[in-house]
Amino acid sequence: MPLGTLDRTPPPFFKQGPSALSKLVVFSAISLFLMVADLRLGLTAPMRSAIATALYPVQWAVMQPVQAVMGIGGYMTSLHRAQQTEADALRRLAEQADRHLQLEQVQMENRQLRELLAMRERISSPSIGAQVLYDTADPFSRRVVIDRGQTHGIVAGSPVIDESGVLGQVTRVYPLVSEVTLLIDRDQSIPVLNTRTGVRSVAFGQPSAEGDGLELRYTLSSADIEAGDLLTTSGIDGVYPPGLPVARVTRVERRAESSFNRVQCEPMARVQGTLHVLVLGPTGLQLPPPPEAEASQSRQRRDRHGGTAVVPRSAP
Repeated sequence: MPLGTLDRTPPPFFKQGPSALSKLVVFSAISLFLMVADLRLGLTAPMRSAIATALYPVQWAVMQPVQAVMGIGGYMTSLHRAQQTEADALRRLAEQADRHLQLEQVQMENRQLRELLAMRERISSPSIGAQVLYDTADPFSRRVVIDRGQTHGIVAGSPVIDESGVLGQVTRVYPLVSEVTLLIDRDQSIPVLNTRTGVRSVAFGQPSAEGDGLELRYTLSSADIEAGDLLTTSGIDGVYPPGLPVARVTRVERRAESSFNRVQCEPMARVQGTLHVLVLGPTGLQLPPPPEAEASQSRQRRDRHGGTAVVPRSAP
C-alpha cells in the first residue's frame, strides 16, 4: 500500500461527544423537571416506596451487628447495675437484721428490768442490783458470776432472785465479783411451802441430761401434792424471805415399791440465760437478836452474898 494513502492525523485522546456545557444544561433541565413533577404530581413516591421495600432486607441485615453490639453493651451495663443493687440490698438487709437483733435484745432486757423492779417493790428486804457476767468453768456445778462483790456490800449466803423467782444463793464473795450457786446445783437445797396445801418440804437441786430442775425428796406417798402446785420459800431457814416463788411441780411419780413419791419441779427463775438479778440481804441478818439468858444460880448467889439483889432481865 502506498504510504500516501494512510491517515497521518493522530487519534483523539478522549472520545469526542457533546460539550460539557450542553450536558450541564440538559441534566439541569431534567433535574428541574423531576423536582417540579415530584412536588406537584408526586410521580417519584411509588418509586421511592419500591426502592425502600427492596432495600429493607439489606438495611435490616446491615443493622443486626450494630444492634447486637448495642444489646450486649446494654446487657452488661444492666447486669453490673443489678449486681450493684443486689450488693447494696444485701448490705442494708444485714444492717437491718443486726439492728433488729439489737432491738430484740434491748426489749428483752427492758422487760426483765421492769419485772425485776416490780419484784423489788414487793420485797421489803434491802437488795442490790447485779448483772450476770458468765457461767463458771466447772462442768459439774451450776454456778454463775455476777459483777458485785465485797466492795458493793455483798455477803456470803445472800439469796439471789430474778424477775420470776429465786435463782440461787451467793456462795463465794470476792472484792469485785461474787459466785452464785443456782438452785439446780446438786449441792443446793431450799425450804419450800406448797401454797395450795400449806405443807412445808425441802427442794433439792437435780441436774440431769434431760433438763435441770428440782426434786422434793422424802415426800410420802400419802402427801397431798399434784402437778401444777406452786412452791414458795417458807422463810424458816433464815436465809430466804418468805413468799418468793421457787418452783412449780411438773411431775408426781408414785412408786409402789417405795413409801415415798418422786416429785420433780421446774424452777420459776430463768436459770439459763438470765442477765439481771437482785441480791437480797440474808433474812438472818435482819432478825432481832435473841433474848439474853437468865443469870446462873451461882451468879445470883454470889450477887446476894455481895448484898445486891439481881433481878433477871426479861427479853425485850
